[in-house]
Amino acid sequence: MKKIAVFADVQNLYYTVRQAYGCHFNYAALWADVSKQGQIVEAYAYAIDRGDSKQQQFQQILRNLGFIVKLKPYIQRSDGSAKGDWDVGITLDIMDAADHVDEVVLASGDGDFDMLLERIINKHGVQAVAYGVPGLTANSLIRAASRYVPIEGALLLKN
Repeated sequence: MKKIAVFADVQNLYYTVRQAYGCHFNYAALWADVSKQGQIVEAYAYAIDRGDSKQQQFQQILRNLGFIVKLKPYIQRSDGSAKGDWDVGITLDIMDAADHVDEVVLASGDGDFDMLLERIINKHGVQAVAYGVPGLTANSLIRAASRYVPIEGALLLKN
């Protein structure tokens, strides 16, 4: 059975799904969809910790599905902008996983990950699947992936 590692960029999914569809991403549907392809041996969800109860409930839902939730503190800068970026952490975890799984699934439309997917495909011979919102997923990421899965239909939680 194919061994699969899943990496969910929670902030990217939240904002792109909300922008495109006005709803939320269905993590349970993602888990079910990926599980049809093989055995999920690792699953991480990367989020920003604002410490509010709704977010903590959401994080618990992710844990109940089987995700290890990795949190970074929400940083509000003095100019009013915010910082909370998991790109390096996601990259390191994917690089670590690529040598012992058959497939890496990245749920993010962030084009910063295109070189990462190319590298793990070429260096480790893994399949790299990108889930992203159509129109809001970088073309370079779609091209770099072995397979692109558009986030639509059952992958959306309609309110």
